[in-house]
Amino acid sequence: MAKVKTVYVCQECGAQSPRWSGKCNDCGGWNTFQEESILPKANQTGMTLNQGVGELIALDKVESNTEDRVSSQISELDRVLGGGLVSGVLILLGGAPGIGKSTLLLQLASRLATSLGPVLYVSGEESPQQIKLRADRLKAVSDRILLFNETRFEAVTQQMTNLKPGFVIIDSIQTLFRSDINSAPGSVTQVRECAAGLMRIAKETGTPTVLVGHVTKDGHIAGPRVLEHLVDTVLSFEGETESQLRLLRSTKNRFGPSHEVGLFEMTSQGLIPVTEASSFFLNQRTQGLSGSVVYPSLEGTRPILVEVQALVTESYSATQGAPPARRTVGIDGNRMSLLLAVLSKKVGQLKMGTQDVYAKIAGGLKLQDPALDLSLALALLSSRNERPISGQVASFGEIGLGGEIRPVHGTELRLQELHRLGFKKCILPAASITKKLQSAVGLALEGVESVTQLPGIVGNSGKSAQQSSQDPPF
Repeated sequence: MAKVKTVYVCQECGAQSPRWSGKCNDCGGWNTFQEESILPKANQTGMTLNQGVGELIALDKVESNTEDRVSSQISELDRVLGGGLVSGVLILLGGAPGIGKSTLLLQLASRLATSLGPVLYVSGEESPQQIKLRADRLKAVSDRILLFNETRFEAVTQQMTNLKPGFVIIDSIQTLFRSDINSAPGSVTQVRECAAGLMRIAKETGTPTVLVGHVTKDGHIAGPRVLEHLVDTVLSFEGETESQLRLLRSTKNRFGPSHEVGLFEMTSQGLIPVTEASSFFLNQRTQGLSGSVVYPSLEGTRPILVEVQALVTESYSATQGAPPARRTVGIDGNRMSLLLAVLSKKVGQLKMGTQDVYAKIAGGLKLQDPALDLSLALALLSSRNERPISGQVASFGEIGLGGEIRPVHGTELRLQELHRLGFKKCILPAASITKKLQSAVGLALEGVESVTQLPGIVGNSGKSAQQSSQDPPF
């Protein structure tokens, strides 16, 4: 009998080591190594995605197929997927516990049960009674949703072969295990081999399949990175548990654009798509406040108007010799630190070194777009000088370390959304303004080239916020 060897495998990246180590040298993760057995050569499964003999074929001889899509009947999900579900697509859905992944999938199952045929819902974590309670609340009960409370990979694939469902949900991939692999469920080997087997079945039968994935404390999908490379689409479900807003973000999509965002509102009846995202984020905005600027963000191909808020105030800590506070919500803190350094260097009279600075995106969005720089800078100056900016004015643009304001992508899309929502003016990089752009959008454009121009823009009215909150600078 062949001897079974053991290795230590990093549960974050899949790196192997002959002995345990506190830190993975490949990904830098701490305490991520777990002991796993190596099967003899005769028993190893390998990560087989296709069966049969490979065929050599010239690229120009390959027949092109137009992928037929089936609508999920959930508008925001269709937006993220690129128009709907493709035959045989394998989707990985990740998200924090309690964020609403199972709710979204149960609503999806109830809609697809009539259009695609029976839905196989494989649950390795919840009992059928728990799922039924949720379905009653969501009014998603259907005799065409078939629950299968099982974690054995062989039993799941047998059901998929016998039932021939139109749609499959695996909740979750970390609970499945193959009996011919001597490692625990959720280990790198188990997750990799089970996902590869499900991928092969999905492609052979043309069955759209969704795998639910756990996430680590850092927000990344748990398991080997090969899992994300293996699937066709990676979706991330985000949001704060104390907020009703939920974001569905695509980080990979082989059948459509990536980095698209779908918005949902969590209610007692389930997830409701938010189709008018800009109105949703601006409906509670108060006019005439200093430190508030509207920013037209671009998530994928979708423009969304949000409110950037900033608060600059005297720091008690700085008077005691301690560094002032710097806090952000929804904004990269490093980006704000760089921006403050540029403003302090180029706009000398600010003197923010003794000021506490706070900034946030109102509504719960988290933004990484560099075009946010100009709006954040204006909000900081507005709060610092107590000069409000008109509610009918928006801004966007990237600020370089030299203080220059650079053009960004999606300028026309952003301006069209501003015009649609009734805005009158936009401050943007001067290099972005052309005669064609001015004729294509119906609002006034003011170009800026450097941050040295921003104090003049903010203080244009010559009145403080206390003197007149109804007479903004523009």
